[in-house]
Amino acid sequence: MLHLTELTERLRSRDLTSRDLVDAALARIEASGREGPLIFRALDAERARETAEHVDRARAGGAALPPFAGIPVTVKDLFDMAGEVTRAGSRVLDDAAPAARDAPAVALLRRAGFIVIGRTNMTEFAYSGLGVNAHFGTPANPAAPGEIRIPGGSSSGAAVSVAAGMAPAALGTDTGGSCRIPAAFCGIVGFKPSSTRISRAGTVPLSRSLDSVGPLAGSVSCCARLDSVLSGGRGEDAAPAPAPGLRLGVVGNYVAEALDDAVGEAFGATLNRLRGAGVEIIPVSIPEFDEMPTLNAMGGIVGAEAFAWHRELLETHGGLYDPFVRARLEASRGMPAADYILLLEERERVRAQVAARMAGLDALAMPTVQILAPRLADLDTAERATQVNRLCLRNTSLANFLDVPAISIPCQDTGALPVGFMLMGRTGEDRKLLSVAAGLETLIRKPQRTLGRSLPSHASLTAGLAPVPQPVSRDNLMM
Repeated sequence: MLHLTELTERLRSRDLTSRDLVDAALARIEASGREGPLIFRALDAERARETAEHVDRARAGGAALPPFAGIPVTVKDLFDMAGEVTRAGSRVLDDAAPAARDAPAVALLRRAGFIVIGRTNMTEFAYSGLGVNAHFGTPANPAAPGEIRIPGGSSSGAAVSVAAGMAPAALGTDTGGSCRIPAAFCGIVGFKPSSTRISRAGTVPLSRSLDSVGPLAGSVSCCARLDSVLSGGRGEDAAPAPAPGLRLGVVGNYVAEALDDAVGEAFGATLNRLRGAGVEIIPVSIPEFDEMPTLNAMGGIVGAEAFAWHRELLETHGGLYDPFVRARLEASRGMPAADYILLLEERERVRAQVAARMAGLDALAMPTVQILAPRLADLDTAERATQVNRLCLRNTSLANFLDVPAISIPCQDTGALPVGFMLMGRTGEDRKLLSVAAGLETLIRKPQRTLGRSLPSHASLTAGLAPVPQPVSRDNLMM
């Protein structure tokens, strides 16, 4: 799929039609065979084609149209869409009433002219960074053809739909990394805004304190345009900030631990390119990050708020939950109210201290995820799945705890498994972060053909997951 700027220009010039785009998207989904139902919980092919034809007739007649009229997008399964049951990747809500109206984020996409072609699969109730779904199956990561590697989650189908060329953009959510983890694993861009920037109404919540709504797409520009639409704008792009003179703080503690060698090398080589282009790379230590394991004991804020929402459903429909997800929810059952209140207070302390440490910096930089996307076969026990899930969430969840915008941009060498380079900004300064990301995107994405030379300290970090040497089958795997 082309990027949004080129698509809008070609549609406006009638070099292609909306029906062309929708047909191409649906053809890719059909050609994916058994992957299609793993990526999508539902398709709305007939309505999408009818809407595309209506847009094409209006455009041919000279009608004034919204800026993105006729461009297909996909929507994560936890957003309300009028007349449909919102299941959030679960069987627990099968008997829920259909939504009366679109979630505001979905309504804004439609108002801007986007055509929703389907609901994408996700981790049940968004409670995992793996992208695995025990009920409906797990979409394979398209960045590793011939293998079955996890896509990352929880916005798994959203990321795969973009990476596989089934749509130029997708709507997701991010509570601990759910836009950025799958973006990093699948080799696309994922953006998490400040939590209140985009309406979360009409979504199945995971954590009301930490949830955010964000886009996944092929470029920073696409994410910036979608961010504008979703926050009530007209789809404006972000003006790229000139690279020379930008000041990036590179965190040397916590986020640099337990990195896979390939991730550390790709990240280090990217820092070298940025430094060579005039970006000031400033090593920083943020001791508050080292507190995260203690603060997140018993599930942290997410666990307490998720359990509160699910408590009654666990009693009435507990047998319908994925055991892995249910165990995570139940782990927070015993958190005292006093501990939860104190944790919220500790969060405000940490946010203030980290904000002070970021003074004078344009952004913090760190690897999005500690590891490369593992093979699904490696997650063959609950213990292993838990270990990998913690690694997936380790860096990304910092932005949610701090309530700051963050974006993941691919930085791997050509032909290598994807690695994400994450930038974190300040609360409410979402457009500034997007401008910084736009200014650095070309440098970050530049193919890395020579790795391991003149790297910063990240190169000495220990290896992560050991690869499995032979291909695997979906049969009998724990989904």
